[in-house]
Amino acid sequence: MVLEGLRSLFGMDPPGMRRASVRCANPLGLHRIAWTEWGDEDNPDVLVCVHGLTRNARDFDDLARALASEFRVVCPDVAGRGRSDWLPNPAFYALPQYVSDMIVLIARLGVEHVHWLGTSLGGLIGMLLAAQKDSPISRLVLNDVGPVLSAAAITRIGEYVGRAPRFADYAEAEAYIRQISAPFGPLNDAQWRHLTESSLRGVDGGGYEIIYDPAIAMAFAATPAANVELWPLYDAIRCPTLVVRGAESDLLARDTFDTMAQRGPRAKLLEIAGVGHAPMLLDEQQIAPVRAFLMEN
Repeated sequence: MVLEGLRSLFGMDPPGMRRASVRCANPLGLHRIAWTEWGDEDNPDVLVCVHGLTRNARDFDDLARALASEFRVVCPDVAGRGRSDWLPNPAFYALPQYVSDMIVLIARLGVEHVHWLGTSLGGLIGMLLAAQKDSPISRLVLNDVGPVLSAAAITRIGEYVGRAPRFADYAEAEAYIRQISAPFGPLNDAQWRHLTESSLRGVDGGGYEIIYDPAIAMAFAATPAANVELWPLYDAIRCPTLVVRGAESDLLARDTFDTMAQRGPRAKLLEIAGVGHAPMLLDEQQIAPVRAFLMEN
């Protein structure tokens, strides 16, 4: 398989990481959701980490390694991304399908409750789940996302989502990832390499492409070019919540961030200096306060 060849080129899976998948339903049939997993598989304390719009489960490798002694850390690829199947109709790339898939995943894990950490899109999925009656989410971390999505960020993201070119070589691919992901902040070369390698697959005839379905752009294009407000959803959340914000974020505005401490779950706030959308939680300085929140009684 092409993906196996890419693994061979970039190295084997890191020690301690396991892979699994589960079959989910969509209106036209079935698809598989894949995930990576770290820590004791019998540990009842489960942390589910869900990535952003065009990213994938491997974004959380460093965070998962850091927390694997306390949690069973499960990092799914949202449908159409990473190793998960692409959906048969682009219209299905929407929050109701993503939430349905995550409920199936949690059921497969065999636990009643999970902690949830979601970056951007992953945070929106978490908000929707946490707002439900009898929600399985016991503790929620929203990474650079909230109940107001800024029009400026939606426009910026829309300029590149679904438009990634085919890359002639690895260097060209990494340059592209660094360009579109510049808001992640001042990452080191090893971190950029990890984010690039885990985002690529080889293609017939040579070169690489990003591992997500370009059709996700069709659903994203339907998002209004205006601020999107979800305050009723946020106000329905009752579990302890931490909101992480990149201090230079264009998606989660400062006034929205501050108001999240006053409404709904009255979230704790954490701002990361020198970062836009979104903090990638790749180093101990960013991971430590998240760990502290998740470990609170």
